[in-house]
Amino acid sequence: MSLASYIGCNIELPITDDEYSDESLYIGGCFAGEENLQDVKKYQFTTPYVYEVSSHWGIEITEYMNQKTCAESKNKLLELCERMDGYLKQSDYFELYSCWVGEEDEKREGEITLQINNFDIDQIEIPEKTLVRIEK
Repeated sequence: MSLASYIGCNIELPITDDEYSDESLYIGGCFAGEENLQDVKKYQFTTPYVYEVSSHWGIEITEYMNQKTCAESKNKLLELCERMDGYLKQSDYFELYSCWVGEEDEKREGEITLQINNFDIDQIEIPEKTLVRIEK
């Protein structure tokens, strides 16, 4: 099984055409199929556009995980926020959700809201199955 991360937003985003990129984070397919995208859209997000955020492992930030993987997730989240800041208009938002592939329709375990440029990455926790609303 693989941990996938998805974003939902109110705008269409450019996606990476291939399934592999040397970039640490890109918008495009990796683990999930079309059914997974539809399930996460239906059960988790409030937005019309849904994408997998591919990084060859999902974004999860908890004190219980391997420190190297946690640090990579923090960097991915910061990079994602930086990219999305360029796409979003003032008062818009995007949503982030990470879960094991195949669990997109399961009940979420938490919700948090962050301001896109105003949070301390070392003070947040984002376990799997947590819906994160990131506002501009």
